Amino acid sequence: MATEAAPMDEKAKRMRDLLSSFYTPDPSVSTPTSSISTSFDNINGPSFDADQYMDLMIKKSNLDVLLQRHVQMAAEIKNLDTDLQMLVYENYNKFISATDTIKRMKSNIFGMEGNMDQLLHKIMSVQSRSDGVNTSLFEKREHIEKLHRTRNLLRKVQFIYDLPARLQKCIKSEAYGDAVRFYTGAMPILKVYGDTSFKDCRRASDEAIEIIIKNLQTKLFSDSESIQARAEAAVLLKQLDVPVDSLKDKLLEKLEQSLDGLQINPEEASKLAEDNVSSKDEESNNQGPAKIHEDAVRGFSEAMRAYREIFPDSEERLFKLARALTTTHFENMELYIRKRVSAADFLGIFRIVWEDVVLMDEVLPEAALSDLSAEAAQVTLKQFVARKFSHLQQDISDTLLKYDINQKEVVDGEVLKVVLEASGKAVLQGTTDIFQEFRQLLDENTGIFVKMNDLLTIWIQKGFQDFFRSLESHFLVLSGKTSLSNETEGLIEGKSSEKIHAGLILVLAQLSVVIEQKVIPRIAEEITASFSGGNAQAFIPGELCRVFHAASEKLLQHYIDTRTQKISNVLRKRFKTPNWVKHKEPREVHMYVDMLLQQLEEVGKEVKQILPQGTFRKHKRSDSNGSNTTTSSRSTTLHSDKMARSNSQRARSQLFETHLAKLFKQKVEIFTKVEFTQESVVTTTVKLCLKSLQEYVRLQTFNRSGFQQIQLDIQFLKAPLKETVEDEAAIDFLLDEVIVAASERCLDVTPLEPPILDKLIQAKLAKSKEHNNNTASS
Repeated sequence: MATEAAPMDEKAKRMRDLLSSFYTPDPSVSTPTSSISTSFDNINGPSFDADQYMDLMIKKSNLDVLLQRHVQMAAEIKNLDTDLQMLVYENYNKFISATDTIKRMKSNIFGMEGNMDQLLHKIMSVQSRSDGVNTSLFEKREHIEKLHRTRNLLRKVQFIYDLPARLQKCIKSEAYGDAVRFYTGAMPILKVYGDTSFKDCRRASDEAIEIIIKNLQTKLFSDSESIQARAEAAVLLKQLDVPVDSLKDKLLEKLEQSLDGLQINPEEASKLAEDNVSSKDEESNNQGPAKIHEDAVRGFSEAMRAYREIFPDSEERLFKLARALTTTHFENMELYIRKRVSAADFLGIFRIVWEDVVLMDEVLPEAALSDLSAEAAQVTLKQFVARKFSHLQQDISDTLLKYDINQKEVVDGEVLKVVLEASGKAVLQGTTDIFQEFRQLLDENTGIFVKMNDLLTIWIQKGFQDFFRSLESHFLVLSGKTSLSNETEGLIEGKSSEKIHAGLILVLAQLSVVIEQKVIPRIAEEITASFSGGNAQAFIPGELCRVFHAASEKLLQHYIDTRTQKISNVLRKRFKTPNWVKHKEPREVHMYVDMLLQQLEEVGKEVKQILPQGTFRKHKRSDSNGSNTTTSSRSTTLHSDKMARSNSQRARSQLFETHLAKLFKQKVEIFTKVEFTQESVVTTTVKLCLKSLQEYVRLQTFNRSGFQQIQLDIQFLKAPLKETVEDEAAIDFLLDEVIVAASERCLDVTPLEPPILDKLIQAKLAKSKEHNNNTASS
């Protein structure tokens, strides 16, 4: 770019030199650039030699350069001709326009000289007549001015004679300001003539002024008078030259005592805020609380103004009083927002406080009240934003805990569904409402709010970020997953982890999914649409979604663990109570099986209220050769073949054959990732229960009857468990593992014959059906 600009500058300079030389009448006058035109190769210089220039060009340049220079010079000549032509045209137009203007001026000037002579003659005539009028009226004007001065003097004299009566009228009407003004206005005359001509008037006026001074002093120390009235009395006394410096401490002390009546009590702040909002909406003259407070603060400000004029050395004390009132206002606001306060009420009380600050700042600008209140306002506003989030979390917690979740309600009704819907609405509607309230703060046009708009935007975004993180931690505390902290102890009202119902944990898990998929994206959209500035790192929706996704998985797993732990406790009691070595022959399915199925049925009813139904797929296990023969049938065949052997041989070869059969089984994945579906949660719970059952079996030693009892119980469990789970292969595998574990711990492995096993199972089914019919009929 620089290499291209240089030739253009040189060309422009040369163009200006040519035009200057064209229009310069004296050839000796040259431009500053012509001073360097002494060389013979300067084509624009006066000493340019074309022959020498051509010889130099031929010597230095080849044919291509010469042709290029030829084209360049031809273009320059053409451009120069065009520029000169345009310049001539423009000058010609200007010349024609000037000629026309001169013609018009010449025609307009014609006859003007005669008109000017006539105007001068008329002016001289008016001047002579004016001098005549002034001469004839001179004596009368002097007489009128003399009479006017006499009239003013008589008015002053009349005012002096009427002064005592005027002062008496002012005393009766308590118009002490007018009385002081009348008396101070008459003092210059009374001082000069008060001992001679106006002696009686002065004496009567002094007596009236003494009464006024006494009344003003009484008013000054009267507690029933307002601050502004007492300040006016002090100003009037000082105008009357009454010494008031001795009263300074008492007056300032009374002014300091008046601060108690100007404070905004947290108990009355709501009424004050409502009245301020209504008075802004509807202009009325009624004396509401806000108007009364405004008048009181205005009187306090005027009193400080008056005292500052009366007592110039009391400025620092007045500054302290103003700062103390400002600080007290914001401290009371911090107490006020500890309660549940809407944004409208907060703005109402904030406007009142800010108006008070503005009134006092106008009187005492040196007190720097605006800076003090700006810092306090930032602290108060930040606390208000934090309180709104704290109250929202409290509302969500109250919604979750206000329902008395007991097992009967969960099984018989849909209380978990009601709790989920209510808590989901509390979160979604609550965050929407709180965002709308924050919009009111951002739309506020009060001066201090406009300055804090960027800070408020950051506080709101960071507040949402911290709120969701705190809510996630609170969910883990409510579920008993983590221990209580000092901040959350009061939120769950002393509920211990043992008393927390498992259904509440399931509700919290699904509520975390709702927050991840609906609430956080909605808040992110609102923030993006509303806030163009602010800290981009203050609200990170992606991070919050990951947090609640992890929390939902933790809570769902915690629900499964809680349910499994309860069922495991039932199984542990069952297996520790009897003596399995001396167990009697089985007569029926044991009662713990009913309890296990009942617990699993409760789990199914709970997840049905909360979780969606997934794609139900039955996973069946097959042999390694592709057949559909189950392991249980293979185990039955193995046991049938072994019945012909002796008991000692069976006992010795049982473990070997069991492990040999496992080598040919198809590998089954037992524990998979838990999904948020009814079938996945129920299946995982059943798997964990059967795994616990297997471990309890391994801890016992069985005789033949004990082993047969386990065989009967497991065989009965197969049918109902397969109806409720989606992974039949894993359930088959775990049930077989329980049988194998019992056989490993059995002293005499002799299974029940299939007819006896079927008979006992059918008897149990008939008994269960009869029980269900009786329960339904009752």
